[in-house]
Amino acid sequence: MASLQDIRRRIGSVKKTQQITRAMRMVSTAKLRRAKDAIESARPYAERMRETLAEVAASQSGSAEHPLLAARESVRKVDFLIVTSDRGLCGAFNANVLKRAEAEIAARTPGCESVALLVVGRKGIEFFTRRRGSQIVRSHPNVPRVDYSHAAAVAAKVAERFLSGEADEVMLVHSEFVSTLTQRPRVVRLLPLAAAQSPDPGEAKPPFTIEPDAEEFLKQLAPKALEIEIYRALLDSQAGEHAARMTAMESATRNSEDMISRLTLQYNRTRQAAITKELMEIVSGAEAL
Repeated sequence: MASLQDIRRRIGSVKKTQQITRAMRMVSTAKLRRAKDAIESARPYAERMRETLAEVAASQSGSAEHPLLAARESVRKVDFLIVTSDRGLCGAFNANVLKRAEAEIAARTPGCESVALLVVGRKGIEFFTRRRGSQIVRSHPNVPRVDYSHAAAVAAKVAERFLSGEADEVMLVHSEFVSTLTQRPRVVRLLPLAAAQSPDPGEAKPPFTIEPDAEEFLKQLAPKALEIEIYRALLDSQAGEHAARMTAMESATRNSEDMISRLTLQYNRTRQAAITKELMEIVSGAEAL
């Protein structure tokens, strides 16, 4: 049976842990507000960028196709861009993304000549270094606060491998921020960029007038669309990470409160048993006299 001193020590230790989890929850809550505003602002822009790219490419009927839009006849080399966080203590946030990525990689491997990984975030780097170290061709630690230059650097490497023929297709796997309590893995084809889509017959849109010409316009728009898509994924992941950490720390704080209550009850019972034992010894001694 634990002594009173041991129980007091455990109560003190749990209280210190509770202070840490409560502080981390408050920090994550503050960061989540900024991250949520950022992704809610970027998501409509990214979606409209993709729509515009598809509309412009479709309006040209293939006369001015950008290399980033060109689909390969045979997909033999596939790259996976996987976005995770740098830090842990965020529940199953990283585990869900990595599990989905592993499933997608396993599904594509049999029919491909090669599968390469470009990993963003230390948790993903550590995971795939242990399991698929030889397949990692590029790794990027995440940044405390996502900025566009980080997304542009990742996009440059992705585009370089696609344009050089090292990859026929690039898939993006990341966590999509749905709400504070919900983050779900998202898989999307990053390259070739989604180009011509059959327009809805009910939506008659005026033809585009492009100056100076479609080729020059797509030359500027296509790389920007790739950067925006990656930027959106990084913002999604950042917001999801803060939300998952806030939820995990809130749960840990509640669990520590329950543990403190149980330990306090155990301490009181042990102390009462010790007092009762001392009283019985005193009474027994008095009767012996």
